[in-house]
Amino acid sequence: MPPETIDSAEWAGAGAALLAWSNEEGADERPPLIVRDGRGGLVVSGTLATRQDVGRLAQAPGLSDVMADLSGCFSAIRVTEEEIQAATASTRAHSVFHAENDDVHVVGNRALHVHLVTNDGKVAWHELALQTMVRQGYFLSDETPYRGVTALGPSSVITVKDGRRSLATRPLPAAQPVPASARARRRAIAQLSDALVAAVEPLRAVSEPVNLALTGGRDSRLMAALLHAGRVPFRATTNGLDTHPDVIIAGAIAARLGIQHTVIPPVRTEAKDAVLVPHPSVRAYEVVRACEGMTSAYESIVDYRPYSTMPTMSGQSGEILRGGFLYSQGQTTDKAMRRRVSDFFLKNEPLFTDEANEHARELAQPWLRRVGENPWEVLDHLYVTYRVGRWHAAARVGSLRRGDPVQPFLDNRVVVEALSLDQRWRHSEEVVYELISRLAPGLQKIELEGKPWRFQAGQVDKPRRWWQRKPPEATPASPAPKGGNNWNWRTSPGPRLSALLAEFVLERADALAPLVRADELKSFFSEPVVKQPALAWNLYTVAALLTGVFPGEPPAGTDPVRIEIPQT
Repeated sequence: MPPETIDSAEWAGAGAALLAWSNEEGADERPPLIVRDGRGGLVVSGTLATRQDVGRLAQAPGLSDVMADLSGCFSAIRVTEEEIQAATASTRAHSVFHAENDDVHVVGNRALHVHLVTNDGKVAWHELALQTMVRQGYFLSDETPYRGVTALGPSSVITVKDGRRSLATRPLPAAQPVPASARARRRAIAQLSDALVAAVEPLRAVSEPVNLALTGGRDSRLMAALLHAGRVPFRATTNGLDTHPDVIIAGAIAARLGIQHTVIPPVRTEAKDAVLVPHPSVRAYEVVRACEGMTSAYESIVDYRPYSTMPTMSGQSGEILRGGFLYSQGQTTDKAMRRRVSDFFLKNEPLFTDEANEHARELAQPWLRRVGENPWEVLDHLYVTYRVGRWHAAARVGSLRRGDPVQPFLDNRVVVEALSLDQRWRHSEEVVYELISRLAPGLQKIELEGKPWRFQAGQVDKPRRWWQRKPPEATPASPAPKGGNNWNWRTSPGPRLSALLAEFVLERADALAPLVRADELKSFFSEPVVKQPALAWNLYTVAALLTGVFPGEPPAGTDPVRIEIPQT
């Protein structure tokens, strides 16, 4: 952010100091940048349900004593004369990083800051750790791009006292069996619903309506139902062409709820036969700068704007309520799920060097051992631990420059309630369906973009018995969009963008040599259009990181790239 937008505060004791910076001046109901008491200071990154919870964190004998009971999406760092403590919530969507050298222990929520302090102001890359960035576009470990810097795990507390560091982690909740009766199932749904409603209750007091990014899918629809049930004023926006199913279905949802719906089309040429996207070097510079090399330029990171207190929401990470990585798992045999876990860590194995593949196998082993015991739990917990705890957390840092998105799916209590429900039940999507039915009756009947509800797939409508109550009349379901244009330039990059990605990466093949094989890299980019666009972007991002794209001057003279829209 521009320096003039930054506030700072500090607390210093005999052997410890707490330094804080923020661009949140004027934010509603924010605690002080450092919450001070007679013993030291506390900083909270993210949001808590109530101001009283800040006091509980400041006054508790240890952070681990209170973290499990608090609602919100947050992390906390507390410093006194005697010790440093830092803690993450169940998703670690707000990261904590730590490192040490012979003289000092450093804990913070920006990995590069932590690294520079412990490495004499110089950057040293952890090259082997970046193999997972190339494969997946985020970290499947607690590693970072910076040598010696580690991310704190979910539901964890790090304590530094008397010059020694200790770690304590609370395991993620074990799922309970599916409730045996309809009444018990309703009670379980009600508990999760109540936790979701509690997560949005603070939004009733905001000064302007919440902006919800609404699509035609399941998760943002549940957010719409939640805001509706919580009596929170909100409006919806959808990005896309008018013919895209997301736009059409989101319009039907907004009409059903009676809320304002705004469609934001992509930038197109005057003839509307192509889209214009930022040059890859611009995207890579922005992503590396904002997200510290922990997510890929394949992702669309929001650009900088002055900090706004307008609350924003989306359906991101709603898969927590649908079984984590199970939501996209087709076959659910033990063998298929073990293969899925292996593929996460060893994706595109022939492309990588022996050293990179061996490192990936080491990271995979603890999870592969657990697959034999409970494969459903492994895919559920992998999602929270890495997809949310590393990918989402990294991308979130970029969005924090312009505001603090409210995400009930990442609320500490919501996650605990969700993970406590049987994975097969959540995987069936009945839990999400029943939540929407409870929060905004009728909304669950509106057509979904993509596949139907999993638990209803293949069902035929059964005739109602004469003694069954006639259902109330509801708004008819919107027709499924037919012939809609769901083309996406990221997954269909075309020859021009493919050539730009290939040229940049192949020119920097030497920098990537510890990670990928030169002959396989050349073969990967041999086609006019790359077959795996996400992998191409991941390679581009890591190549940029290792060859000094940041720190440095922003790219200059890079015109937007024109990508033709296929005609249907």
